[in-house]
Amino acid sequence: MGDEMIVYLERLELLAFFSGYPLIYFLILSLAGQKSTRTPFKSKLVLLLPLAYAFSGTLLWGLLLKNLYPDYSLSHIRSDVQFSFIKIWGLLSILFWLPIFRKKVIISLFHSLVFFYLILKTIFFQLTSTIVDKDFFKNDMKVYFDSILLNAATFIATTILFFLIARLRKK
Repeated sequence: MGDEMIVYLERLELLAFFSGYPLIYFLILSLAGQKSTRTPFKSKLVLLLPLAYAFSGTLLWGLLLKNLYPDYSLSHIRSDVQFSFIKIWGLLSILFWLPIFRKKVIISLFHSLVFFYLILKTIFFQLTSTIVDKDFFKNDMKVYFDSILLNAATFIATTILFFLIARLRKK
């Protein structure tokens, strides 16, 4: 039971950082409009999406490092951190800081759809299962809502920082 609980909590942790990104992505794309009619400001907003996603990934790295404090030795990391495929996939989100990965904005969406799939799977099982676990569903939906807030906040923070740095460079 202990290992199952740890795996479940790590799953919720990853959902909290990444599952809300597709909604923010589509919201920004719909606000920006079609590519041919976008203003330079709206085009910049779309280009900042992968940076905001990378910021969320950086926050996840920060949380993992905080949880490892004060012992950052390799043996402590091996014993405390269970590196599943999904966790490694989430940690790879920091690659979107690199220009080569953020050039195609849609790649960040594809990366986050793995986590969104987990939310959809929960909803599907909730609708089709005869054994209804409302607490499991409530937890996932609360974490999904928190993820939307986190991804909106990281996008807003990234946008403010980008335009602040651009303004300071002009001066």
